[in-house]
Amino acid sequence: MFKINKISSHSAVDYAAEELRKYLRMMMPECGNIEIKYNPDAKDGFRLGLMQDFGLDVSDAEEPDLDDILYIDTDKSGGVIAGDNPRSVLLSVYEFFRQNGCRWLMPGVDGELIPMQDIVPVKYRHKPSMRYRGWCNEGAEYQSDMLDAIEFAPKVGMNVFMLEFFTPIVYYQCYYSHVYNAQNRAPENISMAQALQWKRQCEAEISRRGLMFHDIGHGWTTQPFGIDADVRMSAEEHTASLTDEQRQYLALCERTGGKRAILRVPTCTQFCMSNAEARSIVARYVADYAKAHSNSDYLHVWLADERNNQCECDACKKKIPTDYYVMLLNEIDKELSERGLDTRIVFIAYRETAFAPETAKLENPKRFALLFAPSGRRFSIPLSHAERIESAPPYVRNKNIPMTTPETLWHFREWLKVWEGANLAYEYHFYRHMCYDIGGISLSRIINDDVKFYRESNINGIIEDGSQRCFFPTGLAFYTYARTLYDTSLTPEEIKEEYFRAAFGEEWRKFADYLERLGKTFGHEYVSSEANIGTGRSEWYNPSKLDDLKSVKAIVDEGRKLIKANYNSDYRVRTVSVRLLEFHADYAEMLADTLCEKCVGNDAAAMERFEHMKLECGKREAEFERWYDHYEFFNHNEKWIKASTAKGEEFRNFDE
Repeated sequence: MFKINKISSHSAVDYAAEELRKYLRMMMPECGNIEIKYNPDAKDGFRLGLMQDFGLDVSDAEEPDLDDILYIDTDKSGGVIAGDNPRSVLLSVYEFFRQNGCRWLMPGVDGELIPMQDIVPVKYRHKPSMRYRGWCNEGAEYQSDMLDAIEFAPKVGMNVFMLEFFTPIVYYQCYYSHVYNAQNRAPENISMAQALQWKRQCEAEISRRGLMFHDIGHGWTTQPFGIDADVRMSAEEHTASLTDEQRQYLALCERTGGKRAILRVPTCTQFCMSNAEARSIVARYVADYAKAHSNSDYLHVWLADERNNQCECDACKKKIPTDYYVMLLNEIDKELSERGLDTRIVFIAYRETAFAPETAKLENPKRFALLFAPSGRRFSIPLSHAERIESAPPYVRNKNIPMTTPETLWHFREWLKVWEGANLAYEYHFYRHMCYDIGGISLSRIINDDVKFYRESNINGIIEDGSQRCFFPTGLAFYTYARTLYDTSLTPEEIKEEYFRAAFGEEWRKFADYLERLGKTFGHEYVSSEANIGTGRSEWYNPSKLDDLKSVKAIVDEGRKLIKANYNSDYRVRTVSVRLLEFHADYAEMLADTLCEKCVGNDAAAMERFEHMKLECGKREAEFERWYDHYEFFNHNEKWIKASTAKGEEFRNFDE
């Protein structure tokens, strides 16, 4: 009979105790009931609590509330499972089970591999390689998948979850509108109130696990002036609804017709940052929000999600936008300090603020963390492969073209000359780029390399801005992301073997080889639309790819034989993994048929095949939607199918 004693009192420790009991009983179904008690003086059974309460050394944690240390010292009947903060106790519980053979490969119960066996002793102490190991909502989300994602994150060693926007209605609407699957699923209306309620539910689940909660991002450029940042209607309708008072604070620029008006949507609209009253309104609004939402550990205060629309009034022209941005951040810090609020603020190097400040400097570095968001990079090659350049174009107001990867990295190095505080990266591997590596293995290697590149560059973590359903054809890429953040000594091949053994059993190598061959035949760089830049044609025009694309059918036929031979398993996760590949085989074959037409310039035929593919995949969306984001796959591919292959029309599939 096992006992669980909680030495420390915290909701995350309470949850850790419940998870310990659940998985003990799943591993050993006949172990009987397991009582959980709060007993700080316990000397037997499993003891869960803070390392400090056990007198254990935590001196290698620079900031114990941010830096996780996992500690396990158990035998067959119990022992100490601890961490240097409540969240780390939960992470230690999951690591205890990982050491006992459990694996969490995908969100939800169908993504778990829980062997039935007696537990073995574990002695373990580890401080994860990266401080911030996170995930941000993106894509087309529905509520149960969001809750599954939050539950999944700490199981693979992650400690940060971010919810973007004041109300993330746009992401919910992407799913519930079923815009790319209207023939098979009737659209549903999701109200702003419902989306807000769901966000609060997500926040509660994040807090329950003690995860660091990062909040908002875009929206501060209009929300403080009473212009709802999350409402979606035409720019004309938005602008017509403005009061004179609201209008005076917005940016005046050529892209808004030389007027102070809404550009596209509020989250893409800048405000007049030289206006001292406008900055004061924003600073007070941030502080009001921080006070009312004390569960937000980090508030991300970003400018608009658009480039070349900074205010062009005479006053704003006196400084580059980043200088005004830093001035705003200092005013926010002052407002928070006067109210006694310790909320941390994340500021972003993105779009115009990718250019380091020229004159302004943050006065209280401990308040802030810098977020490097390299949206202009290429994703079919690692960051470490980018050419190191000696200079890059300077900022020119509203005349900046998208940066290349080397330029993006050069400007960030300029930032690090004036900023020595905390920093992390905001990455996009699972935004649209998960759609372009058909085998999923190339992307996993790039991610492993990118995480190590960031660590070597003194960037202490990553938040992935990506779909919560990025597990198609497998979850290897995301698993690689989480495991490498946790331990940068791991190689992509080590992680691949661990994942595929768990997901496919004895024949794991055959499945890995099949997906490797399939991915190489499509070509990660080709499908990413990064191989044809500068030719004067859309990126999917490439007649030399025709033979490769025609050979996909034979590869898929061989894959189907492997799938058939392993169709059912004693472990549900393996059955799901194989049936995902069954669906993926159809997806890959139809995509190859589409690209066979596109690569030789048969635009109309390619579009016809793409529409057929969308319809057929849509028929199976509900079956696999927990892991497959139908909206993202077709949203990000459709524009490249629609783009003409005629000479003179060129499209860049990066830095959007």
